[in-house]
Amino acid sequence: MTVGGPPSGDELRGFTVGITASRRADELATLLTRRGADVVHAPAIRIIPLADDTELARVTDAIIADPPDAIVATTGIGFRGWMGAAEGWGRAEQLLTALGASRILARGPKAKGAVRAADLREEWSPASESSAEVLEHLLAEGVAGRRIAVQLHGATTEWEPIPDFCAALRAAGAEVIAVPVYRWTPPDDCAALDRLIESAAEGGLDALSFTSAPAVASILGRAKDTGTLDVFLRALDSRVLTACVGPVTAAPLAALGVRTTAPERARLGSLARHIAEELPRRTDVLRAGGHDLSVRGNCVLVDGTVRALSPAGMALVRRLAERPGIVVSRADLLSALPGGSGDPHAVETAIARLRSHLGAPKAVQTVVKRGYRLALDPAEYDRLLETSRP
Repeated sequence: MTVGGPPSGDELRGFTVGITASRRADELATLLTRRGADVVHAPAIRIIPLADDTELARVTDAIIADPPDAIVATTGIGFRGWMGAAEGWGRAEQLLTALGASRILARGPKAKGAVRAADLREEWSPASESSAEVLEHLLAEGVAGRRIAVQLHGATTEWEPIPDFCAALRAAGAEVIAVPVYRWTPPDDCAALDRLIESAAEGGLDALSFTSAPAVASILGRAKDTGTLDVFLRALDSRVLTACVGPVTAAPLAALGVRTTAPERARLGSLARHIAEELPRRTDVLRAGGHDLSVRGNCVLVDGTVRALSPAGMALVRRLAERPGIVVSRADLLSALPGGSGDPHAVETAIARLRSHLGAPKAVQTVVKRGYRLALDPAEYDRLLETSRP
C-alpha cells in the first residue's frame, strides 16, 4: 500500500521510505509524507490480541499462584496490555497483588510509566533504557535459585535479543518465567512484505524503517524463507538507509553486522526527523550535461524537479550512477534491464526514453562502440577525484 499526503516540507521529496510497523504506522507515514516522502507500508508482524492468548493466561495464573522474586518490564505497551488482559479475565486484582510482592525492574521510561499507572513501583531502571544493562544489574546481584519473570517482546526467533536475555539468566542459575505479552506472528498474507523486501533488494527503497525488534525478526525470517536474505542484508548494509527507532530495535540487525542508524531519542517523531536529516545528507548530487542529478529509489531529481522513470529507466540510471563518468558497456546495461532482454537494441531504445524522461538529453553521453556514461561536467570530475582520495 502506498500512502500519500500533502507535504509541508520537501526534505524527503523524491525519496521512498518503507514502513514495517503494525502499530502507529499511519502516524509515522504522516510524519514522513509531510516532508515530501513517498511511503510504502507493509506490516511485518500481526499482533495477537492479548485477551485471546491462552499462553499469557496460563503464565498469569502461574504468577498469581506463586509470585516471582523479580519481574522485568521491558515495554510500556506490553505491560499495559497485560494488565488489560488480566482485567478482562477478571484476574487484575490478583495479578497486581502478586506483582506487588515482587521486585520490579523497568527497562525504560515507557515501561516505568506503565508500571506506575498500575499503582505499582519499580525498584530500579537503567538510564540507558538497555536490556543489556538490566541483565548486568541482575547478574551482578546474583540470580542463582531465584524465580524471575521476564516480559518478552514477542515470539521467540533466532534474531530476537530477549530470548538471549532469558538464556543468560538461566545459565546463571535462575528459574525464568517468560511472559509473552503482545505475542506476534508473521502477517497472514506476506505478499506486501515480499514486495517490500524485493524493493529494498533491487534499489526501489531509499530507506527502511523499523520500530520494534519483532518487526526486524519477522522480516529477516521472511527473507530467509524466500531465499533472499543475503541480497536483502547487503542492500540494508549499503544503499538503503536502515533506520531503527532505538538500539533495542536495531539489535537483531547489529548482531548480523548490518549498519543501522537511529535518533538520539527512541520516539516516533524523532525517527521521522532523523530520516529527513540523514537521507538528503547521504544522497549524492551529480552535475552532468549542465544539470544537477540526484538518483533516488523510484525517481531522479533533475535540477530539483522530480522525474518519474519506468523500471527500465531507473535500472539504467542506477547502473550509470554507480560509476559516474565511467563508460558502461551495452552488455552491462542490457544485463541491468528488468526481464533480462537479450535484444541489444533494447538498450538503445531504453536510453533514448531515459534521455527524454529526464528532460536532460546531454546528461547521458553515447561513447561510440563502447557504451554510455553520465556526462559529468569538468568541475564534477575534479570534485569526485578529490573525494575519492584517501
